Amino acid sequence: MRQSIQRQKLEKERVAGSDLVKRDVAENIESYLRHDIIKIVTGIRRSGKSIFCFMVLDDVDFGYVNFDEKEIAKLDNYDEILRYVQEFYGDVEYLFLDEIQNLNNWELWVNSLHRRGYNLLITGSNAKLLSRELATHLTGRHISVELFPFSFKEYLDAVGFDIKDEYIEEEIGIILNYLKRYMEIGGFPEVVVKGYDHKYLQTLFDSIILKDVVQRHNVRYADDLYSLAKFLMSSFSNEISYTKLKNTLNFRSVNTVQSYVRYLEDTYLIFHLDMFSFKQREQIKSPKKMYVIDTGMANAVSFKFSEDIGNMMENTVAVELLRQKSNSISRIEVYYWKDTQHREIDFVIKEGPDISQLIQVCYNINDLKTRERELRSLVGAAKELNCNNLLVITWDYDNTEEYNGNSIRYVPLWKWLQK
Repeated sequence: MRQSIQRQKLEKERVAGSDLVKRDVAENIESYLRHDIIKIVTGIRRSGKSIFCFMVLDDVDFGYVNFDEKEIAKLDNYDEILRYVQEFYGDVEYLFLDEIQNLNNWELWVNSLHRRGYNLLITGSNAKLLSRELATHLTGRHISVELFPFSFKEYLDAVGFDIKDEYIEEEIGIILNYLKRYMEIGGFPEVVVKGYDHKYLQTLFDSIILKDVVQRHNVRYADDLYSLAKFLMSSFSNEISYTKLKNTLNFRSVNTVQSYVRYLEDTYLIFHLDMFSFKQREQIKSPKKMYVIDTGMANAVSFKFSEDIGNMMENTVAVELLRQKSNSISRIEVYYWKDTQHREIDFVIKEGPDISQLIQVCYNINDLKTRERELRSLVGAAKELNCNNLLVITWDYDNTEEYNGNSIRYVPLWKWLQK
């Protein structure tokens, strides 16, 4: 135990001297740093939560404990941890508790530390830290931030590209090349910064399935779970229904499929959008649109490498919208839409009671049939949903045009991701 805390201190000091990428959500935590409110950062494993917290705490003295080590997580007397923290760090006010979900009854101990005056920053790789358990035990005394793999802006920063307001044509070509690479390898920091390959992502995927799903939920049929996870990672940007998943993968019941999908979403591997409807019952019963948190991991573990750049563009937009929804002050809801004529809208943005924007994602907008289909769906939804803010995210087309009396804004994906 003592050796583990000492080794982690050395790891912390080594990271402190590194050149690190500034994360977009840093100010969401920094503004609360000196308040005694409990600060919580969640996200998928290896998304950079620890490094992010080291950066946030750069100007203060703090003790650090990583509960991903079994020797520490299995302790019965949690205050024994404090003994060694104080031995190696002194009488610190700030504590950074990493991957806290590995500690049984963590929320009770965190409450105890908070009552004793410690300023706490904690991280976890399970979405339940943001749900019922968290709300029940830390009501009114915490703020939460979700950290994702690098956004495209963070990716450009990491590879040393100078982000500007205006670019010459040559620079736009370079950005498009970076965007293709970003969608291929994804945004996990160690892939982008250290150049780790798909084998790393495959290993990370396996570790998440084992540690955060199989072991945590005592899953009996681990092979079935693994098959489902790989199937969903191969099917991003597509609709799924639990009944079809049950039949396709020979599951015993729809309830099992629903439980497994929920477990996978809790780990941040995947997420879904509901179909927008003014009728809640219809919304609940409709198929879900499934996305992955990182296209690089999907390419690494799926049954075949995705050659559909349109699907990867759509998934990239979905993750960015999820990022905006997660860390926005305003209340944003994101859906997809489909009517009885099978006209589809990729993203319906709802703010409060109103639909504020409709978004289509289209790679080959120059194809006349594709263009006509996308625009007809867009103006049809605009009329039905009473929204005139219409956006088409393209690969490289930038313009504003009129279509059947509607103003349509076309924006390249790279530009939309930098806004």
